[in-house]
Amino acid sequence: MFNVIKSWIAVLLIALASQAMAQITQKVVDIPTRPGVTQRMLVLAPPMAKGGVVLFAGGHGGLQIFPNGSLKWGDGNFLVRTRQLFADQGLMVAVVDAPSDRQSPPYLGGFRQKPEHVADIKEVIAWMREESKATVWLVGTSRGTQSVTYIATELSGQEGPDGIVLTSTILVDDKSRPVPAMPLGKIRIPVLVVHHVQDGCALCEFAKVPTLMAKLNNSPSKELLTFNGGENNGDPCEAMAYHGFNGLDREVVQQIAGWILSK
Repeated sequence: MFNVIKSWIAVLLIALASQAMAQITQKVVDIPTRPGVTQRMLVLAPPMAKGGVVLFAGGHGGLQIFPNGSLKWGDGNFLVRTRQLFADQGLMVAVVDAPSDRQSPPYLGGFRQKPEHVADIKEVIAWMREESKATVWLVGTSRGTQSVTYIATELSGQEGPDGIVLTSTILVDDKSRPVPAMPLGKIRIPVLVVHHVQDGCALCEFAKVPTLMAKLNNSPSKELLTFNGGENNGDPCEAMAYHGFNGLDREVVQQIAGWILSK
């Protein structure tokens, strides 16, 4: 009888877990930001969210999200492809596209460090904070780290994020200002830096990470999280290389989420 009871309890727990997972549905949300401009996002909202994350893809950032939630570009990007994994950790997720007035090339190219980008994401943060009833973090990968860092230097308090996560940070750049060249002393929120030791992208050489960490001197809590191994395919600056944590998705997301929730 005792074994039967244990079996029924196990079945019940699995059913409850499955039900909770099934409730994490993806939807497309458009919010007004600047006059005549809207910001489109893919949103995943688990019940009773423990926190919220706004995810910024790398590259040109123009996901071109269709009303049905499919993407014209960026499906393989590290943060885009792992959005469900973040939601599975109990985090409300918003994957941001380029805004409505940047839906053609160069999309977010040349826009990531502009006041208009800050204005758009300020409204995203406010929306996420209201919807999730929790803290809101900005998480960027590759060129997305330029968006996240710039916004964190421009917005603070209730208007800004509660913390930021930088994955595969742009450390040098001859086209725009790299992250270490930004006024990082203005950032007074927790910062998690996540980097692959074997990142082969010339803009993200691991040896330059200590320079970044040293400049985050006013953050109340900063940490470097490193990874090795996985799979390395194709262009060293793309998502299927070490640069995109290929083969390590679940481990990387779990550790990022754990750090966020510990704060």
